Amino acid sequence: MKSSPRPAESAAPLAPGPGAGEKGLRSGALGLFSSVAIGISSTAPAYSLAATLGLIVARVGLQAPIIIMLAFVPMLLIAYAYRELNAVNADCGTTFAWSTRAFGPHAGWMGGWGLIVADVITMANLAEIAGIYGFRLVGLESLAASRTWTTVAGVVWIALMTAVCYVGIEVSAALQRWLVCLEVATLLLLAVTALVKVYTDGPPTALHVSASWFDPLNVPSPQALTTGVLAAVFIYWGWDTALTVNEETADSRRTPGRAAVLSTVLLLVLYGLISTSAQAFAGVGTTGIGLANPDNSRDVLSGLGGAVFGTTGPGPALTELLILMVLTSAVASAQTTILPAARTVFSMAAHKTVPTGFARLHRRFLTPTWSTVGMGLVSIVFLVLLTSVSHNVLADSIDSVGLAIAFYYGLTGFACVWYHRRVLTRSLRDLLFKGVLPGLGGLIMLFLFCYAAFHVYAAPDYGATSVRLPLLGRVSGVTVLGLGSLLIGLALMPVVTRGHTAALRLQRSLLPHRLPTLSAVESASRYLPADTRSGVGGDWYDVIPLSGSRVGLVVGEVLGHGLRAAAAMGRLRAGIRVLARLDLDPDELLTHLDDMVREEDDSGNPRGVGVTCLYAVYDPVDGRCSMARAGHAPPLVADPAGGVRYAELPAGRPLGLGGPPFQSAELNLPVGSLIALYTDGLVQSVDGRRGLAETLAGPRRPLESLCDEALATLLPGPVGDDAVLLLVRIRRLGAGQVADWELVPDPAEVARARLLVTGWLDEWGLAELVFTTELIVSELVTNAIRYATGPVRVRLIRDRSLICEVSDTGHTSPHLRQAARDDEGGRGLYIIAQLTECWGTRYTEDGKTIWAEQALPAEG
Repeated sequence: MKSSPRPAESAAPLAPGPGAGEKGLRSGALGLFSSVAIGISSTAPAYSLAATLGLIVARVGLQAPIIIMLAFVPMLLIAYAYRELNAVNADCGTTFAWSTRAFGPHAGWMGGWGLIVADVITMANLAEIAGIYGFRLVGLESLAASRTWTTVAGVVWIALMTAVCYVGIEVSAALQRWLVCLEVATLLLLAVTALVKVYTDGPPTALHVSASWFDPLNVPSPQALTTGVLAAVFIYWGWDTALTVNEETADSRRTPGRAAVLSTVLLLVLYGLISTSAQAFAGVGTTGIGLANPDNSRDVLSGLGGAVFGTTGPGPALTELLILMVLTSAVASAQTTILPAARTVFSMAAHKTVPTGFARLHRRFLTPTWSTVGMGLVSIVFLVLLTSVSHNVLADSIDSVGLAIAFYYGLTGFACVWYHRRVLTRSLRDLLFKGVLPGLGGLIMLFLFCYAAFHVYAAPDYGATSVRLPLLGRVSGVTVLGLGSLLIGLALMPVVTRGHTAALRLQRSLLPHRLPTLSAVESASRYLPADTRSGVGGDWYDVIPLSGSRVGLVVGEVLGHGLRAAAAMGRLRAGIRVLARLDLDPDELLTHLDDMVREEDDSGNPRGVGVTCLYAVYDPVDGRCSMARAGHAPPLVADPAGGVRYAELPAGRPLGLGGPPFQSAELNLPVGSLIALYTDGLVQSVDGRRGLAETLAGPRRPLESLCDEALATLLPGPVGDDAVLLLVRIRRLGAGQVADWELVPDPAEVARARLLVTGWLDEWGLAELVFTTELIVSELVTNAIRYATGPVRVRLIRDRSLICEVSDTGHTSPHLRQAARDDEGGRGLYIIAQLTECWGTRYTEDGKTIWAEQALPAEG
């Protein structure tokens, strides 16, 4: 009997989670050496020098070595930005993830799009170069000159490198280690041999190394300096691949950052040595092996290899080895170009920014399945499409990749500054490495982007193609392709970020727009939505005015993210406000809320399993605070003297799971005590809770300042999960604001109650309210004496309104009705409802309290 095939989900499971280290990639597979090897290989040193050195020399002449070294500066600055961001969020999405956290989903999408565009265009270029050099290596020059055959060979190389990336990061890393070592060794051999011949038996073009070569002031013009740096800066591009494999690297928060910085430094040494030795050997002439010869501008190493190594002995073999190194450099770079693109798409899918199918992992290799295959297929389609349309368009697209690189590198630099903005003043190191250096790198990239797009590349005669645009006239195809590819991402952005925007808008609309101003408490709050599309969730808080000048405090969290979690949060918040108005005790309120959460929708799925909540009621008359929690973290309580403790409350179970009943605990708090309610997104760990306690300890400070300080300490950058902080400083009503007395259950006491009310209202200057208040008290006390037993208590509270409360030992709730004409009674509550703003009943352990509120007369 034939067994049924496994479903696709079994063979390629989705990433378990979107967070750093949670996506299911093979963690700990790479060490520092492998990360550095991947970073260097991604820049394709041999190919980059072969294709760029001649162009730089043509622009700046003998100052080419210092221009290449100056181009290292912005790359090092951006490398520091990568290192600092990776230390706090080792996400393989790198620029996408970090820009999302710093600036929101729109900037994150564009950062990820810029990286993908750069990688896809470069893949097409590298594949074509690999095809050309593959044929040249075996002497098939005719095939190397054929566009069709080089395209076919390029497709084969892309497929092979995609397969290597697909079968596992260890295989990719092992291949890169061997290739980069062989490549660097060959380049160093070329440099040393060239320098030796310069000072022994050099060619007529040979020049002795001079200090003037390293003086940028000798560059002919500022324009030549800028265009030279612009050309040189991108030969360093690619080292950030060491960061995109961070979730597969041992010590993922530190090793990738170190590898990035180390890669750029090693590239500086290598490029500086090669450019200096090549210039010393070949000179900067425009004929022969001169580096400024336009015939060699796209490949200076091939012609240079034969001259340096000679044509006898091992010379031809070494020359062939150099050609092989250009080939393997392009191949290795193609492979390591697939890695960052695939992992960026994988991270975007895990965060639900692109279809979740791209977040699937190979069960055995633990590599992104459709992200890797998809990037290979897109690169093949792009290569075939452009070569079939026009080889000139392909050439211009290769030049335009610099705009995408400058865009996402610069965005990363600015993201680092904004991400860490709250801690820049913490130390000199933080200011330098998290602020000044990344910010300067971002500014340099911004300048290069604008200068290249609107000055250098925009010139109609730049590149192989030009396009006539409305209002602008004829513009180089390089600018059109570079800016056009980014604008495509901008056009797609509203579609892919629509879910996050809708969830965030819903979340904010359901939370309090401002906290009420109450006599019982002073309050301040902060809500930080998660910074990823999947992160916007169901955290909420509330401050609810209750009867008797009491106040209800709420904080809660719905498990999950997106629109569903936000909608569930809104439903629960509305439910709590309704239940709170019934003056229920905290444990009773949570019981009713638990029933609501356990309701099932039409599909039979629980609506809100995994909800936590804490509800507290504070009474400013007696200073008592009653609390109950359902699986939520206990609140932090700071006394007026500066001591801090966590309130001891029964843990309770999360809502919707069933189990034992909830329990309330009662705290007697001194005036000026501070209560901090929060969600897990704020503290996240024991250290976070300790940090919150340390922030709230000490002398009395304004609540707004405490909120800001707490967020700066606990969440120096944007958050991966929703975070809520609600700070409440309690107050007590003064003795002159409350009048309280007890009556015996005797009808004669009704007249005494009216006299006591009149006296207090006269003392408070509220003579205007005497008539209505006497009527209210008469009706309520009469009903209490008639229908209940035991003493009757009357309390007047002068707060923002006048509150009259009558308490008795009965548990029968009065009902408001409109009496018929022939009824002898039943009109009392109806009259009270007409004369007051609101009224109601709350139950206590000893009976019930009926209360009514009247607005205070306007001050003259």
